Amino acid sequence: MGIIIGIDVGISTTKIVGLKDGHVTAPTRITAADPITSLYGAFGKYLHDNNIELQNVEQVMLTGVGSAYIKGNLYGLPTQKVEEFEADGLGARYESKLDHTIVVSMGTGTSFVQCDGDQMRHIGGLGLGGGTLAGLSRLLLNTGDVKAVAAMAMQGDISHMNLRIGDISAEPLPGLPMEATASILAKAQSDAAKEDIALGIISMVLQTIGSAAWLASRGSNIRDFVLIGNLTLLPQCKEVFPPLEKLYNIRYHIPKYSQYCTAIGAALSCRK
Repeated sequence: MGIIIGIDVGISTTKIVGLKDGHVTAPTRITAADPITSLYGAFGKYLHDNNIELQNVEQVMLTGVGSAYIKGNLYGLPTQKVEEFEADGLGARYESKLDHTIVVSMGTGTSFVQCDGDQMRHIGGLGLGGGTLAGLSRLLLNTGDVKAVAAMAMQGDISHMNLRIGDISAEPLPGLPMEATASILAKAQSDAAKEDIALGIISMVLQTIGSAAWLASRGSNIRDFVLIGNLTLLPQCKEVFPPLEKLYNIRYHIPKYSQYCTAIGAALSCRK
């Protein structure tokens, strides 16, 4: 049997993985001006870098918002499209080994997919994510480079930006420890250091997503959440999510190939 290629086509970024004998091989991503250029660039680079001939490709599986721009088969190879939320669930389950979870896909915006074994259901989302982070950074820091903002934030102090329970109460409140956030950005000043602003923006986005994911689980017994998408690469994830785990008594999981889970899920759907 040949290799199955899973491709997550975004508007400007395409992620591609191979699935061979049940194993993920050499994930790759390409950024270009449009989805068509991004897709063909990623596909060509993947074949070249891994010495794969077209005749060795058994199936191409496409997903993502940019896949709507692709008509017909890719290079004459058998090509199918996969619903993105299904790909999110399949990829996250494969990478995390969790069957009972909510997948939190942190892309330009954020979506929540509940997984119960083979049953996967989109249960909602937020219009907040990497796009929010980039947009606020352009407005407040004059850059939309998320990597640069994350590096800047490493030198920031969140106590200069967020109001905590300890700032407004002499004692912990029921269910709320002193270090819990009472109000995001409530302490921000007009002359705030850019490092503090960068950390404040990132923390706001991640904390809001983390809390919304927990709220999405209410009414179920789900305690595990699998985080996927580009925002999982932010170093601030290690600072923001552990306190939320303690606060809500839940667990957030970031798989090894978290940013490629949707592409992995697309490839896996071929066997499903």
